[in-house]
Amino acid sequence: MPAIEILGLEKTYSVGFWRKRPKRALHPLQLTVEDGEIFGFLGPNGAGKTTTLKLLMGLVFPTAGSARILGREWTDPSVKAQIGFLPEQPYFYDHLTAHELLEYYGQLSGVPAKQRKQRVDQVLHQVGLRDVQGLQLRKFSKGMLQRVGIGQAILHDPKLVFFDEPMSGLDPMGRREVRDLMEELKHEGKTVFFSTHILSDAEALCDRVAIIHQGELRGVGAVEDLTSSVQGKVEIIWQGTQVPASIKALGAECHVTGDRVRAIVSETQQDAMIDTLRRERQRLIAVIPVRTSLEAYFVEKLRRAETTAGRTA
Repeated sequence: MPAIEILGLEKTYSVGFWRKRPKRALHPLQLTVEDGEIFGFLGPNGAGKTTTLKLLMGLVFPTAGSARILGREWTDPSVKAQIGFLPEQPYFYDHLTAHELLEYYGQLSGVPAKQRKQRVDQVLHQVGLRDVQGLQLRKFSKGMLQRVGIGQAILHDPKLVFFDEPMSGLDPMGRREVRDLMEELKHEGKTVFFSTHILSDAEALCDRVAIIHQGELRGVGAVEDLTSSVQGKVEIIWQGTQVPASIKALGAECHVTGDRVRAIVSETQQDAMIDTLRRERQRLIAVIPVRTSLEAYFVEKLRRAETTAGRTA
C-alpha cells in the first residue's frame, strides 16, 4: 500500500487588490510515494513544493482533487496521529528548554503521560540533544533548532514524516546531521517525504525524487535511473603531478590533485588517450564513464519547461 497517493490535487489563489485574478500555484498533481522510502520533492523557490505539503497536511484547502495517506482519505482526522511535520520556518518558544518543548508537544500529540518522559528522553538522544536538553532554545544554533524540529515531528512515533526544506540555511555539518537522522528514520520503517532545492542532499539521500516547476510535475523516478545515462565522455585517472604535452595535444580537460591527474575526454578519444599514457609510461588508475548528475537532469527539465512555456506564449 502506498504511503501517499496524490490524486489530481490543484490549488488556485486569487491575487490582486481591486481586480482580483486567479493564479494557479499547483496544477493537477498525480504522484505516488511508496511505503518506507525517502522521497525528495525538488524544485526552485516558488515552484509549489510548500503548497503541496500544506495541502497534504490540511493547512490549506485544494481547489480540486484529493489524496490518500496511509490508505485513508487525507482529511480523515485519524490520519493526523500517524504523520509528523516540520515546516520550513518553525517557531518555537525561545525561553523553553529542549526538554520542556518536547514535553509540551508530547502532550499536544497525545503521547500517554506514563510513556512521555521516556519517549522525550529517547527522542532527545536520537536527535543528539540530550547533553543540552536543559539549555534554552534562544541559545541554540540553526542546526540544533532544526534537530529540535525533527524531534517534535517524530515524538509521537508517526509512520510518515513531512519535512519542508529541512536543510535550508544549514552548514555542511548540520546538513549531514539531518541526512543521518532521515536515514535513521528510514531504517525504522518510516516514510520520509521532504522538499528541497539542495540537489546534492537529494542525490545522496533519496530513493526516488520528483521535480516540480511552476506548479507542474516535470519528472519523477529513482535517482539511479535518472542519473544512469552516459554523457559520451570518460574520466581517465593516472598517477602523476604533471600533464605531458602529448596528452594536452589531445584536448583533454585535465586537473592535477595531489599525486593524481584526472582528465575528461570523449569516448572516441579514450583509446588514443590510453595509448598516449602507455607511451609516456604513466601509471593508469581508472577509466570511469561520466554519467548525468541529478543537477544536470534537474536543469534540463527546467530549461525544457521554460522553452515550452516560451513557445506557448
